[in-house]
Amino acid sequence: MLVLKFGGTSVGSIENMMHVKDIINNGQKKVVVLSAMSGTTNALVKISEYIEAGDVDEALIVIDALRNNYNKTITSLITNTEIYQTVFDYVNLVFTTLETLVHKQYDVLLYNEIVAQGELLSTFIFSRYLQQENINAALLPALDFMRIDKTNEPDNFYIQQNLNRVIAATPDAEIYITQGFICRDAEGAISNLQRGGSDYTATIIGAVVKAEEVQIWTDIDGFHNNDPRFVENTKAISNLSFDESAELAYFGAKILHPQTVMPVRALDIPVRLKNTMSPASYGTLITNEVHGEGIKAIAAKDNITAIKIKSARMLLAHGFLKKVFEIFERYETSIDMITTSEIAVSLTIDDTTHLNAIVGELERFALVEVDDFMSIVCLVGNAIIFHPDTPNLFQILQDVSVRMISYGGSNNNISLLINTSDKLETLKKLQRYVFENDGVLA
Repeated sequence: MLVLKFGGTSVGSIENMMHVKDIINNGQKKVVVLSAMSGTTNALVKISEYIEAGDVDEALIVIDALRNNYNKTITSLITNTEIYQTVFDYVNLVFTTLETLVHKQYDVLLYNEIVAQGELLSTFIFSRYLQQENINAALLPALDFMRIDKTNEPDNFYIQQNLNRVIAATPDAEIYITQGFICRDAEGAISNLQRGGSDYTATIIGAVVKAEEVQIWTDIDGFHNNDPRFVENTKAISNLSFDESAELAYFGAKILHPQTVMPVRALDIPVRLKNTMSPASYGTLITNEVHGEGIKAIAAKDNITAIKIKSARMLLAHGFLKKVFEIFERYETSIDMITTSEIAVSLTIDDTTHLNAIVGELERFALVEVDDFMSIVCLVGNAIIFHPDTPNLFQILQDVSVRMISYGGSNNNISLLINTSDKLETLKKLQRYVFENDGVLA
Protein backbone atom coordinates (compact mmCIF):
# COMPACT_ATOMS: atom_id res chain seq x y z
CA MET A 1 0.00 0.00 0.00
CA LEU A 2 1.12 3.56 -0.74
CA VAL A 3 0.39 6.71 1.24
CA LEU A 4 0.07 9.93 -0.79
CA LYS A 5 -0.32 13.38 0.72
CA PHE A 6 -1.48 16.34 -1.35
CA GLY A 7 -0.99 19.89 -0.12
CA GLY A 8 -3.33 22.85 -0.32
CA THR A 9 -2.23 24.00 -3.77
CA SER A 10 -2.66 20.46 -5.11
CA VAL A 11 -6.37 20.62 -4.27
CA GLY A 12 -6.63 24.40 -4.56
CA SER A 13 -8.41 24.52 -7.91
CA ILE A 14 -10.69 22.36 -10.04
CA GLU A 15 -7.87 21.76 -12.54
CA ASN A 16 -5.53 20.62 -9.77
CA MET A 17 -8.15 18.30 -8.28
CA MET A 18 -8.45 16.68 -11.69
CA HIS A 19 -4.67 16.25 -11.76
CA VAL A 20 -4.80 14.57 -8.35
CA LYS A 21 -7.59 12.27 -9.52
CA ASP A 22 -5.49 11.19 -12.50
CA ILE A 23 -2.42 10.60 -10.30
CA ILE A 24 -4.16 8.39 -7.76
CA ASN A 25 -6.40 6.46 -10.17
CA ASN A 26 -3.90 3.80 -11.21
CA GLY A 27 -5.35 0.62 -9.71
CA GLN A 28 -2.96 0.52 -6.75
CA LYS A 29 -4.34 0.44 -3.20
CA LYS A 30 -3.47 3.61 -1.31
CA VAL A 31 -4.31 6.08 1.45
CA VAL A 32 -4.63 9.68 0.24
CA VAL A 33 -4.12 12.44 2.81
CA LEU A 34 -5.45 15.88 1.88
CA SER A 35 -4.76 19.34 3.23
CA ALA A 36 -7.34 22.11 3.15
CA MET A 37 -7.76 23.88 -0.18
CA SER A 38 -5.21 26.66 -0.53
CA GLY A 39 -6.21 29.85 1.27
CA THR A 40 -8.83 28.12 3.41
CA THR A 41 -6.78 27.66 6.58
CA ASN A 42 -5.60 31.27 6.45
CA ALA A 43 -9.22 32.41 6.15
CA LEU A 44 -10.27 30.20 9.07
CA VAL A 45 -7.43 31.58 11.20
CA LYS A 46 -8.60 35.10 10.32
CA ILE A 47 -12.14 34.18 11.41
CA SER A 48 -10.73 32.96 14.73
CA GLU A 49 -8.80 36.19 15.19
CA TYR A 50 -11.94 38.25 14.62
CA ILE A 51 -13.83 36.13 17.17
CA GLU A 52 -11.03 36.61 19.70
CA ALA A 53 -11.18 40.36 19.09
CA GLY A 54 -14.97 40.36 19.51
CA ASP A 55 -15.53 41.51 15.91
CA VAL A 56 -18.40 39.21 14.93
CA ASP A 57 -19.40 41.22 11.84
CA GLU A 58 -15.93 40.91 10.25
CA ALA A 59 -15.86 37.19 11.04
CA LEU A 60 -19.20 36.72 9.28
CA ILE A 61 -17.94 38.65 6.22
CA VAL A 62 -14.99 36.25 5.87
CA ILE A 63 -17.27 33.25 6.36
CA ASP A 64 -19.64 34.49 3.65
CA ALA A 65 -16.80 35.07 1.17
CA LEU A 66 -15.36 31.63 1.84
CA ARG A 67 -18.80 30.03 1.44
CA ASN A 68 -19.21 31.70 -1.96
CA ASN A 69 -15.80 30.40 -3.10
CA TYR A 70 -16.71 26.85 -2.13
CA ASN A 71 -20.11 27.04 -3.78
CA LYS A 72 -18.43 28.14 -7.03
CA THR A 73 -15.97 25.28 -6.77
CA ILE A 74 -18.55 22.55 -6.23
CA THR A 75 -20.83 23.95 -8.91
CA SER A 76 -18.06 23.52 -11.47
CA LEU A 77 -16.59 20.28 -10.11
CA ILE A 78 -19.70 18.23 -9.28
CA THR A 79 -21.95 17.70 -12.30
CA ASN A 80 -23.98 14.74 -11.00
CA THR A 81 -27.21 16.22 -9.62
CA GLU A 82 -27.64 13.81 -6.73
CA ILE A 83 -24.02 13.99 -5.62
CA TYR A 84 -24.04 17.78 -6.00
CA GLN A 85 -26.98 18.05 -3.61
CA THR A 86 -25.15 15.92 -1.03
CA VAL A 87 -22.01 18.05 -1.33
CA PHE A 88 -23.98 21.31 -1.29
CA ASP A 89 -25.81 20.26 1.88
CA TYR A 90 -22.52 19.33 3.60
CA VAL A 91 -20.79 22.58 2.63
CA ASN A 92 -23.81 24.59 3.76
CA LEU A 93 -23.81 22.72 7.10
CA VAL A 94 -20.12 23.52 7.67
CA PHE A 95 -20.59 27.23 7.06
CA THR A 96 -23.79 27.37 9.10
CA THR A 97 -21.83 25.79 11.94
CA LEU A 98 -19.08 28.40 11.54
CA GLU A 99 -21.72 31.13 11.77
CA THR A 100 -22.89 29.75 15.10
CA LEU A 101 -19.32 29.43 16.41
CA VAL A 102 -18.63 33.16 16.03
CA HIS A 103 -20.95 33.83 18.97
CA LYS A 104 -19.09 31.50 21.34
CA GLN A 105 -16.44 32.42 23.89
CA TYR A 106 -13.02 32.24 22.24
CA ASP A 107 -10.52 29.68 23.51
CA VAL A 108 -8.03 27.20 22.06
CA LEU A 109 -10.71 24.52 21.67
CA LEU A 110 -12.86 26.87 19.60
CA TYR A 111 -9.84 27.80 17.45
CA ASN A 112 -9.03 24.13 16.83
CA GLU A 113 -12.62 23.36 15.85
CA ILE A 114 -12.70 26.26 13.38
CA VAL A 115 -9.40 25.54 11.62
CA ALA A 116 -10.29 21.84 11.31
CA GLN A 117 -13.12 22.65 8.90
CA GLY A 118 -10.75 23.18 5.97
CA GLU A 119 -9.58 19.57 5.83
CA LEU A 120 -13.10 18.30 6.48
CA LEU A 121 -14.36 20.30 3.50
CA SER A 122 -11.61 19.32 1.05
CA THR A 123 -11.85 15.60 1.80
CA PHE A 124 -15.64 15.44 1.62
CA ILE A 125 -15.74 17.33 -1.68
CA PHE A 126 -12.90 15.33 -3.23
CA SER A 127 -14.24 11.95 -2.10
CA ARG A 128 -17.62 12.73 -3.66
CA TYR A 129 -15.89 13.91 -6.83
CA LEU A 130 -14.18 10.50 -7.03
CA GLN A 131 -17.57 8.84 -6.52
CA GLN A 132 -18.90 10.86 -9.44
CA GLU A 133 -15.99 9.63 -11.57
CA ASN A 134 -16.80 6.00 -10.63
CA ILE A 135 -13.56 5.56 -8.65
CA ASN A 136 -13.72 3.10 -5.75
CA ALA A 137 -12.86 5.37 -2.81
CA ALA A 138 -13.85 5.53 0.86
CA LEU A 139 -13.67 8.49 3.21
CA LEU A 140 -11.88 7.74 6.51
CA PRO A 141 -12.48 10.51 9.07
CA ALA A 142 -9.13 11.28 10.72
CA LEU A 143 -10.99 12.20 13.90
CA ASP A 144 -11.94 8.52 14.19
CA PHE A 145 -8.32 7.35 14.52
CA MET A 146 -5.78 10.19 14.77
CA ARG A 147 -5.02 11.24 18.36
CA ILE A 148 -2.24 12.94 20.32
CA ASP A 149 -1.42 12.21 23.95
CA LYS A 150 -1.04 14.60 26.88
CA THR A 151 2.45 15.58 25.70
CA ASN A 152 1.05 16.43 22.23
CA GLU A 153 2.84 13.46 20.67
CA PRO A 154 1.04 10.95 18.42
CA ASP A 155 -0.70 8.24 20.45
CA ASN A 156 0.73 5.47 18.29
CA PHE A 157 -1.08 2.55 19.93
CA TYR A 158 -4.47 4.29 19.68
CA ILE A 159 -3.81 5.32 16.07
CA GLN A 160 -2.77 1.82 15.05
CA GLN A 161 -5.77 0.14 16.65
CA ASN A 162 -8.33 2.55 15.26
CA LEU A 163 -6.85 3.11 11.81
CA ASN A 164 -6.76 -0.63 11.21
CA ARG A 165 -10.34 -0.81 12.45
CA VAL A 166 -11.70 1.84 10.05
CA ILE A 167 -9.79 0.40 7.09
CA ALA A 168 -11.11 -3.07 7.87
CA ALA A 169 -14.67 -1.68 7.80
CA THR A 170 -14.31 -0.92 4.05
CA PRO A 171 -11.89 -3.62 2.81
CA ASP A 172 -12.98 -3.41 -0.82
CA ALA A 173 -12.05 0.25 -1.29
CA GLU A 174 -9.16 0.93 -3.63
CA ILE A 175 -8.47 4.45 -2.34
CA TYR A 176 -8.91 5.72 1.21
CA ILE A 177 -9.30 9.50 1.55
CA THR A 178 -8.52 11.12 4.90
CA GLN A 179 -7.67 14.46 6.43
CA GLY A 180 -4.18 15.65 7.20
CA PHE A 181 -3.37 18.02 10.08
CA ILE A 182 -6.41 17.38 12.28
CA CYS A 183 -6.68 14.95 15.18
CA ARG A 184 -8.15 14.62 18.66
CA ASP A 185 -6.33 15.36 21.89
CA ALA A 186 -6.07 13.07 24.91
CA GLU A 187 -9.44 14.34 26.16
CA GLY A 188 -11.20 13.68 22.85
CA ALA A 189 -11.48 17.32 21.76
CA ILE A 190 -10.59 18.40 18.22
CA SER A 191 -6.93 19.37 17.94
CA ASN A 192 -4.23 19.39 15.27
CA LEU A 193 -0.59 18.65 14.47
CA GLN A 194 0.20 22.35 13.88
CA ARG A 195 0.64 24.14 10.54
CA GLY A 196 2.17 21.88 7.92
CA GLY A 197 1.13 18.83 9.91
CA SER A 198 -0.46 17.02 6.96
CA ASP A 199 3.01 15.71 6.03
CA TYR A 200 3.29 14.32 9.54
CA THR A 201 -0.15 12.72 9.27
CA ALA A 202 0.98 10.94 6.10
CA THR A 203 4.08 9.37 7.63
CA ILE A 204 2.24 8.40 10.83
CA ILE A 205 -0.27 6.56 8.64
CA GLY A 206 2.55 5.18 6.50
CA ALA A 207 4.19 3.66 9.57
CA VAL A 208 0.93 2.07 10.75
CA VAL A 209 0.06 0.46 7.39
CA LYS A 210 3.73 -0.43 6.67
CA ALA A 211 3.53 1.48 3.40
CA GLU A 212 5.82 0.69 0.47
CA GLU A 213 6.42 4.43 0.14
CA VAL A 214 5.04 7.73 1.44
CA GLN A 215 4.70 10.40 -1.22
CA ILE A 216 4.37 14.11 -0.43
CA TRP A 217 2.88 15.93 -3.43
CA THR A 218 3.24 19.72 -3.60
CA ASP A 219 3.72 22.43 -6.22
CA ILE A 220 7.51 22.00 -6.51
CA ASP A 221 9.54 19.04 -7.74
CA GLY A 222 11.28 18.09 -4.49
CA PHE A 223 13.88 19.63 -2.21
CA HIS A 224 15.91 22.28 -4.04
CA ASN A 225 19.56 23.00 -3.36
CA ASN A 226 18.66 26.54 -2.31
CA ASP A 227 15.52 28.56 -1.68
CA PRO A 228 13.93 29.18 -5.12
CA ARG A 229 11.96 32.12 -3.69
CA PHE A 230 15.19 34.08 -3.27
CA VAL A 231 17.83 32.46 -5.49
CA GLU A 232 17.74 31.80 -9.23
CA ASN A 233 18.78 28.62 -11.02
CA THR A 234 18.19 26.25 -8.10
CA LYS A 235 17.88 22.54 -8.85
CA ALA A 236 15.94 19.67 -7.34
CA ILE A 237 17.94 17.14 -5.33
CA SER A 238 17.29 13.58 -6.47
CA ASN A 239 18.31 11.75 -3.26
CA LEU A 240 18.66 12.68 0.42
CA SER A 241 19.16 10.71 3.59
CA PHE A 242 16.67 10.96 6.44
CA ASP A 243 19.26 12.90 8.47
CA GLU A 244 19.85 15.41 5.68
CA SER A 245 16.15 15.96 5.03
CA ALA A 246 15.42 16.41 8.74
CA GLU A 247 18.11 19.09 9.00
CA LEU A 248 16.76 20.94 5.96
CA ALA A 249 13.15 20.77 7.12
CA TYR A 250 14.00 22.02 10.60
CA PHE A 251 16.15 24.86 9.36
CA GLY A 252 13.72 26.40 6.95
CA ALA A 253 13.05 24.27 3.85
CA LYS A 254 9.28 24.81 3.60
CA ILE A 255 8.52 21.79 1.44
CA LEU A 256 8.53 19.36 4.37
CA HIS A 257 7.20 19.47 7.94
CA PRO A 258 10.19 19.10 10.33
CA GLN A 259 8.80 16.00 12.05
CA THR A 260 7.77 14.22 8.86
CA VAL A 261 10.51 11.60 8.63
CA MET A 262 10.39 10.53 12.28
CA PRO A 263 7.62 7.87 12.09
CA VAL A 264 9.03 6.06 9.03
CA ARG A 265 12.83 6.23 9.26
CA ALA A 266 13.18 3.37 11.76
CA LEU A 267 10.97 1.22 9.50
CA ASP A 268 13.04 2.21 6.45
CA ILE A 269 9.95 3.38 4.55
CA PRO A 270 11.02 5.76 1.75
CA VAL A 271 9.55 9.25 1.51
CA ARG A 272 9.32 10.76 -1.95
CA LEU A 273 8.59 14.43 -2.70
CA LYS A 274 6.69 14.94 -5.97
CA ASN A 275 5.21 17.79 -8.03
CA THR A 276 1.47 17.54 -8.71
CA MET A 277 1.89 19.62 -11.88
CA SER A 278 4.75 17.45 -13.14
CA PRO A 279 4.03 13.89 -11.99
CA ALA A 280 6.60 12.35 -14.35
CA SER A 281 9.46 14.22 -12.65
CA TYR A 282 11.59 12.11 -10.31
CA GLY A 283 11.29 14.48 -7.34
CA THR A 284 13.37 13.81 -4.23
CA LEU A 285 13.66 10.35 -2.69
CA ILE A 286 14.47 10.26 1.03
CA THR A 287 15.83 7.00 2.45
CA ASN A 288 18.39 5.72 4.93
CA GLU A 289 20.96 5.55 2.14
CA VAL A 290 23.64 8.22 1.82
CA HIS A 291 24.50 9.46 -1.68
CA GLY A 292 27.82 11.25 -2.06
CA GLU A 293 29.52 13.88 0.06
CA GLY A 294 29.63 17.65 0.05
CA ILE A 295 26.93 20.30 0.46
CA LYS A 296 23.63 19.26 -1.11
CA ALA A 297 21.39 22.10 -0.04
CA ILE A 298 21.16 25.46 1.69
CA ALA A 299 18.16 26.59 3.73
CA ALA A 300 17.35 29.63 5.83
CA LYS A 301 15.14 30.05 8.88
CA ASP A 302 13.84 33.52 9.78
CA ASN A 303 12.31 35.06 12.91
CA ILE A 304 15.24 33.97 15.05
CA THR A 305 16.04 35.69 18.36
CA ALA A 306 19.56 35.52 19.79
CA ILE A 307 20.12 35.64 23.56
CA LYS A 308 23.55 36.21 25.13
CA ILE A 309 23.80 35.19 28.80
CA LYS A 310 26.94 36.55 30.44
CA SER A 311 28.14 35.94 33.99
CA ALA A 312 31.57 35.96 35.61
CA ARG A 313 30.22 33.27 37.92
CA MET A 314 29.96 30.92 34.92
CA LEU A 315 33.71 30.25 34.99
CA LEU A 316 34.25 26.79 36.52
CA ALA A 317 30.60 26.71 37.68
CA HIS A 318 29.53 23.21 36.71
CA GLY A 319 25.83 23.87 37.30
CA PHE A 320 25.58 27.05 35.26
CA LEU A 321 24.38 25.52 31.97
CA LYS A 322 21.92 23.28 33.80
CA LYS A 323 20.45 26.36 35.44
CA VAL A 324 20.08 28.10 32.08
CA PHE A 325 18.54 25.12 30.29
CA GLU A 326 16.05 24.47 33.09
CA ILE A 327 14.56 27.92 32.51
CA PHE A 328 13.97 27.20 28.82
CA GLU A 329 12.57 23.78 29.65
CA ARG A 330 10.18 25.28 32.18
CA TYR A 331 8.77 27.60 29.51
CA GLU A 332 8.75 24.82 26.85
CA THR A 333 10.97 26.88 24.55
CA SER A 334 13.31 24.99 22.22
CA ILE A 335 16.86 26.14 21.48
CA ASP A 336 18.17 26.03 17.89
CA MET A 337 21.85 26.98 18.20
CA ILE A 338 24.22 27.38 21.12
CA THR A 339 27.81 28.51 21.60
CA THR A 340 29.75 28.96 24.83
CA SER A 341 32.82 30.76 26.16
CA GLU A 342 34.31 30.92 29.64
CA ILE A 343 31.92 33.62 30.78
CA ALA A 344 29.01 33.60 28.33
CA VAL A 345 26.47 31.45 26.56
CA SER A 346 24.84 32.55 23.31
CA LEU A 347 21.80 30.72 22.02
CA THR A 348 18.90 31.17 19.64
CA ILE A 349 15.16 30.53 19.81
CA ASP A 350 12.39 30.83 17.23
CA ASP A 351 9.47 31.03 19.68
CA THR A 352 9.33 34.27 21.67
CA THR A 353 6.03 33.56 23.42
CA HIS A 354 7.70 33.44 26.83
CA LEU A 355 10.74 35.59 26.03
CA ASN A 356 10.08 38.26 28.68
CA ALA A 357 9.59 35.68 31.43
CA ILE A 358 12.73 33.79 30.35
CA VAL A 359 14.83 36.95 30.31
CA GLY A 360 13.46 37.95 33.69
CA GLU A 361 14.62 34.68 35.25
CA LEU A 362 18.01 34.77 33.52
CA GLU A 363 18.64 38.31 34.77
CA ARG A 364 18.57 37.05 38.36
CA PHE A 365 22.06 35.63 37.89
CA ALA A 366 23.43 36.99 34.59
CA LEU A 367 23.56 39.93 32.20
CA VAL A 368 21.29 39.27 29.25
CA GLU A 369 21.40 40.73 25.73
CA VAL A 370 18.62 40.04 23.24
CA ASP A 371 18.87 40.57 19.46
CA ASP A 372 16.00 39.92 17.08
CA PHE A 373 15.58 40.07 13.30
CA MET A 374 18.10 37.27 12.92
CA SER A 375 18.20 34.31 10.50
CA ILE A 376 19.91 30.94 10.54
CA VAL A 377 21.48 29.86 7.27
CA CYS A 378 22.00 26.10 7.24
CA LEU A 379 24.24 24.13 4.88
CA VAL A 380 23.41 20.43 4.71
CA GLY A 381 25.15 17.43 3.19
CA ASN A 382 26.83 14.19 4.12
CA ALA A 383 30.07 14.63 6.11
CA ILE A 384 30.46 18.26 5.02
CA ILE A 385 32.49 19.23 8.08
CA PHE A 386 35.27 16.93 6.82
CA HIS A 387 35.36 18.35 3.28
CA PRO A 388 38.75 20.01 2.68
CA ASP A 389 37.18 23.05 1.02
CA THR A 390 34.60 23.74 3.73
CA PRO A 391 36.80 26.29 5.59
CA ASN A 392 36.76 28.44 2.45
CA LEU A 393 33.11 29.21 3.19
CA PHE A 394 34.21 31.66 5.82
CA GLN A 395 36.47 33.41 3.32
CA ILE A 396 33.52 33.79 0.98
CA LEU A 397 31.39 35.29 3.77
CA GLN A 398 34.00 37.66 5.13
CA ASP A 399 31.77 40.65 4.33
CA VAL A 400 28.80 39.14 6.19
CA SER A 401 28.40 39.76 9.91
CA VAL A 402 28.18 36.22 11.30
CA ARG A 403 26.96 36.26 14.88
CA MET A 404 27.24 32.53 15.67
CA ILE A 405 28.53 29.37 13.98
CA SER A 406 27.45 25.80 14.71
CA TYR A 407 30.18 23.55 13.30
CA GLY A 408 30.75 19.97 14.33
CA GLY A 409 27.56 19.35 16.28
CA SER A 410 26.50 17.25 13.30
CA ASN A 411 28.61 15.86 10.47
CA ASN A 412 25.84 16.89 8.09
CA ASN A 413 25.15 20.48 9.09
CA ILE A 414 26.89 23.83 9.38
CA SER A 415 24.68 26.65 10.66
CA LEU A 416 25.38 30.38 10.59
CA LEU A 417 23.47 33.03 12.52
CA ILE A 418 23.28 36.30 10.59
CA ASN A 419 21.18 39.45 10.46
CA THR A 420 18.04 38.85 8.40
CA SER A 421 18.99 41.89 6.33
CA ASP A 422 22.06 39.93 5.13
CA LYS A 423 20.16 36.73 4.31
CA LEU A 424 19.48 37.32 0.62
CA GLU A 425 23.07 38.23 -0.21
CA THR A 426 24.38 35.33 1.89
CA LEU A 427 22.20 32.79 0.07
CA LYS A 428 23.32 34.17 -3.30
CA LYS A 429 27.01 34.12 -2.36
CA LEU A 430 26.78 30.56 -1.13
CA GLN A 431 24.87 29.53 -4.26
CA ARG A 432 27.64 30.91 -6.48
CA TYR A 433 30.44 29.32 -4.47
CA VAL A 434 28.88 25.94 -3.76
CA PHE A 435 26.75 25.14 -6.82
CA GLU A 436 27.89 27.44 -9.62
CA ASN A 437 31.26 28.30 -11.21
CA ASP A 438 32.39 24.68 -10.85
CA GLY A 439 31.53 24.75 -7.14
CA VAL A 440 33.94 22.60 -5.18
CA LEU A 441 31.67 21.82 -2.26
CA ALA A 442 28.68 20.29 -4.02
